[in-house]
Amino acid sequence: MTVPTLSERTPGGGTRTTDRPALLAQLLRRKPITQMVTEAESHTGGPRLVRSFGVLQLTMISVGATLGTGILVILGESVPLAGPAVWISFAIAGVAALLSAVSYAEMAGLVPVAGSSYSYTYATMGEGMAWICGWCLVLEYAVSVAAVAVGAGQYVNEALTVFGAVLPDAVSQPPGAGGVVNVPALVIVVLATILLVRGAKESAWINTSIVVVKVVILLFFCAVAFTAFDAGNFDPLLPMGAAGVSAAASRVFFSYIGFDAASTAGEEARNPRRDLPRAILLSMLIVTTIYVLVAVAAVGARPWGWFEGTEAALVKILEEITGQPWVALVFAVGAVLAIASIVLTVLYGQTRILLSMSRDGLVPRVFSRISGRTGTPAAGTLLVGTAVALTAGLVPLGALADATSIGTLFAFALVNVAVIYLRRSRAELKRTFRVPLFPLTPILGAAMCVYLMLNLGAATWAVFAIWMLVGVAAYFGYGRRHSRVAALTEEEYGRASGPSSNPANSAPYKAETP
Repeated sequence: MTVPTLSERTPGGGTRTTDRPALLAQLLRRKPITQMVTEAESHTGGPRLVRSFGVLQLTMISVGATLGTGILVILGESVPLAGPAVWISFAIAGVAALLSAVSYAEMAGLVPVAGSSYSYTYATMGEGMAWICGWCLVLEYAVSVAAVAVGAGQYVNEALTVFGAVLPDAVSQPPGAGGVVNVPALVIVVLATILLVRGAKESAWINTSIVVVKVVILLFFCAVAFTAFDAGNFDPLLPMGAAGVSAAASRVFFSYIGFDAASTAGEEARNPRRDLPRAILLSMLIVTTIYVLVAVAAVGARPWGWFEGTEAALVKILEEITGQPWVALVFAVGAVLAIASIVLTVLYGQTRILLSMSRDGLVPRVFSRISGRTGTPAAGTLLVGTAVALTAGLVPLGALADATSIGTLFAFALVNVAVIYLRRSRAELKRTFRVPLFPLTPILGAAMCVYLMLNLGAATWAVFAIWMLVGVAAYFGYGRRHSRVAALTEEEYGRASGPSSNPANSAPYKAETP
């Protein structure tokens, strides 16, 4: 069967116009999975993304976006809530994140394209919910990159302190915190942007190297902390009760956000249907294991009451045990690398989300232009990188950074619902990974996301509401008029939506020759 493309051109170069469906019909019109895979492979005859990632690179993208500065600071905030049982809180949060991760794994194998949860939602719930999901992802990725990068100035100063130097606040702090421009944050985002423009393969290998360094630094902490291990620090295990463990689990859950970045690499994986599910689940196993190990080592080295009001708890534990100033240098460098890898991987995911939305006509076409020389969306990457760099260097984020969490949780919930929908409506599709204990697992995953969203503060909900209103205006001002799915005639849409073509039964993808 020949699947009609969504971007047929007239001889004059314009997009072929048809009568658009009514608003409600357009909002509910789903993009066929077959169409997504066809477009990913052909990219309308122009340059396309290069398939160069194996399971290692995909796993490191997920770990790089997840394992970051959070573990370096969040432990000191969580131990007072849970006591010595904080390691149980990390395990509970890991299980909660895994509930959504397995749904991502099934969808990534079924819809191996660059759009992540945006594309999954488009295939199951229609254009309206897909736009909302994509708009949430724009907030999640862009703001989280800027928020993480803002911390670069602090850790650069900690590293320089060992050598008796320090950057003035004017160039190391954001406005509102005594600074004028956060130069380290701006520089890190600019460097990541340049690297992503040059090529995804090179970026992935650099990210892999940085992730290895991060893991080694955390394992180094565990090795040192275990030399001062005292089993008595775990008695009593639950001084704050089960409620304290639950409260800490809600707080540390956000240390797991980021595994969805791997699913944005669907069009650059050599064998996405096999490797994407493996990478997502393997990254969750690695991150959860490291978090629990670090928590046990930290509490074993110091009584849980010691953590109250302690900032940078891991660094202070090492300094007290070793008495060596170079420890601060090691961890400061490690924190800067953690920031760099998060910026690199999350900025990568942001550009791929916008690429998919642009391909569907919902955002300007510039974001889906693939460079024939580098095989990357170079123009879109430059635009996104410039906006994020200016945000990180000049804008005080404040409560806006908290909106990252609500956007992420909303996207996670939609992916869980998408799994349930496709199991019911397209049971014939071949799946390389299937969510275990269906439908209980995706139901619990969606419920957990909704529960955590409801626990977020009123200021976060206010920011989220404002962002959604801006999104509605953007959709009606641009997306509704340029949607390529809506431009299909009923006959074309019916052919593309038919079950006669099953993309999941096609042969495995082969690596592109550069």
